[in-house]
Amino acid sequence: MNVSPGFDLDSLTTCVVLIDEHGIVDTLNQAAQVLLETSSLRAVGLPFGELASAAGDAAIHWHETLTAVVSTRLPAVSRDLKLSLKTGRDVSVDVVITPLNYDRDSRILLEISALDRARAISETENLREAQSRLHNVVKGLAHEVKNPLGGIRGAAQLLARKFPNDELDEYSSIIISEVDRLQALVDRLLGPRESLDKRPMNVHEVTERVRQLIEAEAGKSITVTRDYDPSLPEFDADADQLTQAVLNIARNAWEASPIGCSLTIRTRSKRQYTLNGQRHKLVCALEIIDDGPGIPEDLMSSIFLPMVTSRPEGSGLGLSLSQMILTRHGGVIQASSQPGHTCFTLLLPMDN
Repeated sequence: MNVSPGFDLDSLTTCVVLIDEHGIVDTLNQAAQVLLETSSLRAVGLPFGELASAAGDAAIHWHETLTAVVSTRLPAVSRDLKLSLKTGRDVSVDVVITPLNYDRDSRILLEISALDRARAISETENLREAQSRLHNVVKGLAHEVKNPLGGIRGAAQLLARKFPNDELDEYSSIIISEVDRLQALVDRLLGPRESLDKRPMNVHEVTERVRQLIEAEAGKSITVTRDYDPSLPEFDADADQLTQAVLNIARNAWEASPIGCSLTIRTRSKRQYTLNGQRHKLVCALEIIDDGPGIPEDLMSSIFLPMVTSRPEGSGLGLSLSQMILTRHGGVIQASSQPGHTCFTLLLPMDN
């Protein structure tokens, strides 16, 4: 990337930092401020190493690469570089290092790409594509199953009317109730209604409704903790569908955890965040965290696909439907899990 004088770096979604030949920060755009968790006011004038530093052999390689670019005025690339931020967080990045060759401009341009974000975006896109393909297959099968179910229910009702008998009535009732259960399951397989009833809402209306429902169902077997960001603004969304999406995840956490477990519902905001390939100024991050046994490692890559569950009594539909609801809102769900700490993060654009 060549940057001409007067170019507005803040218009870029790429993280850009300009340093002088001594490594002192001259300029950083808004995307870089978000990635490096600092502000331009604090960063300008500091050595880049005070904002983000490598360690060990990586630090030596990074210093040698920068020195070579300064002396040769030729670009270079540093891949999969692990940087420790001033805030204490570590990030893995690729850095394209380009000397500015304008007259009397000896600055160095750093284009920084966060690998963690790129990998998460890629994995999310692959998951959405696989889920979409499988959902279309399941949708076709569900339609095929639904028609004969109606015939079975009608036949059971006719038998009950034609041969009035207490014992036969009992069997007919069982058939009808099981058909109704299967039809409800098929409806869930077909997914929530296509259209969204979007209205201005606060995400805490959803989280409070879910908290009340979980506490009513679980009683004293679970402790729900709220950690809300009260500054989150209202945004347009279908509150009923979002409630169902969050409830599915919270209920899964409760049902998979032992008595006395804890559930934390946390809300935060993220700025200049990319969802489904689109950059958003403001994104709502809703986290559902439990201290249960965790999700088996072999299931983590497929938990959002229909019919995947670690519980014998589970239908394997809850997470799939939650992901579909988030997708229709332009958002995604991400998950991480280890014994004692499982976190589902629902990311929703708030600038729609």
